[in-house]
Amino acid sequence: MSLDAAAHHAQTAGLVLLFGCFVIAVIYALWPSNRQKFSQAARMPLEDDND
Repeated sequence: MSLDAAAHHAQTAGLVLLFGCFVIAVIYALWPSNRQKFSQAARMPLEDDND
């Protein structure tokens, strides 16, 4: 296997891996059971915390 072929395979594998991670992140963010968690996190900077 030449260096060019190895580089091509590494780039392809990296692209597939990063695309898979992106898809998993999008699914996690849009999963219905996470909606309340993200809504609470979005309001955190606006809440007054006087503890």
